[in-house]
Amino acid sequence: MTATVSAILATIPSPDRGVWYIGPIPLRAYALCIIAGIVVAIAWGERRFVARGGEKGAVTDIAVFAVPFGLVGGRLYHVATDWPKYFGPGGNPVDALKIWQGGLGIWGAIALGAVGALIACRRRGIPLPAFADAVAPGIVVAQAIGRLGNWFNQELYGGPTDLPWGLEIYRRIDPVTNLEDPLGGVAMDHTPIAVVHPTFLYELLWNLGVAALIVWADRRFRLGHGRVFALYVAGYTAGRFWIEIMREDHATLIAGIRINVFTSVIVFIGAVIYLVLAKKRGEREDLAALRAEREPEEAAEPEPAAEEKAAEEKPAESVTPDPTKTDKTP
Repeated sequence: MTATVSAILATIPSPDRGVWYIGPIPLRAYALCIIAGIVVAIAWGERRFVARGGEKGAVTDIAVFAVPFGLVGGRLYHVATDWPKYFGPGGNPVDALKIWQGGLGIWGAIALGAVGALIACRRRGIPLPAFADAVAPGIVVAQAIGRLGNWFNQELYGGPTDLPWGLEIYRRIDPVTNLEDPLGGVAMDHTPIAVVHPTFLYELLWNLGVAALIVWADRRFRLGHGRVFALYVAGYTAGRFWIEIMREDHATLIAGIRINVFTSVIVFIGAVIYLVLAKKRGEREDLAALRAEREPEEAAEPEPAAEEKAAEEKPAESVTPDPTKTDKTP
C-alpha cells in the first residue's frame, strides 16, 4: 500500500483526454481555459480600472476590440514562427486556421491586442497606458489559466525527469479508428510513455508570481503611465526565457536556439527601457480628472436630434401686415 501511494505521489498524471463531446459538438478543454482566462482578465481589469478613477464598463467595451485582435495576432505569430508545420513538406495550410488545436503566441496576441485596445481607447478618450496598467495583472493570470489547456492537450513539456513532480505522458488514440490522435484521442492505457518536466506548470506558477509582484509594486509605488504593464512584460519574459530553454517540443530554431528565446530577450530589454523612461513622467494618471474634463465637453455639444427638436418646437413669428404698402401685382 505504501509503495502504491508513493508511486502515485511521485508523478503528475495527465488527463486522459482534452476533448469531450455533447452529441456532435466538441467541448475542448483548451478553448474553455482560454475563455476562462479572458473572463478573469476582463473582470479583474474592470475592478482595477474603476478603482483608479476610470469609468465603469470601459474595460469591457475596450475588450470587444482587443480580444479578437489578440486572438488573431496570437495565431499569426504561432503560424509565422512554426510555418513549416503548416506550409512545409507534409503540412496542411488549412490547419493554420484550426485554432482549437492549440497554438497561440503570446507575443502576437499582446502586440495585435494592443492595436485593438488603442483603437477602442481613442474612441473613448482613455490613455492606452492607463488602460494597460489596469489590465496587466489580469492578463498574466489569464495566461496562467490558459496553460492548463496545454496540460489537457499534453503539450509544451520539457525533457525526461525523475523528479517527484514529473508529468506522465500517455499515448492517445481515436477509439473509432484505433489510430494515434494526440489532441482528439483518448488514453486507453494509463501506462506513461514518458515522464517529463511539466514546463507548462512552471510557467503557470511563474505567471501567478508575476501577478502578485506587479500588484504589490503598483500599490507600493503607485505606478502609472504604462509602468505596471512594462513590469508585467519584463517579469513574464524573464521567466519565459529559462522555461523556453527547457522545452523539447518542436519549434523554429535560429542558430540552434528556439526563436522564442530570442524574442524573450528582446522584449525584456524593451520593457526595462520603457520602465526607466516612463518613470520620468511623474505620478499615476488621474483618470477621474480626465473624465471630469471630458464630460463638460461632451455636454456642451448638443445632439443634432435635440437641435432639430428645438427648431420644430419653436413657435413661428407672427407677421403684421403694413397698411402703407399696397400690392402692386396686376
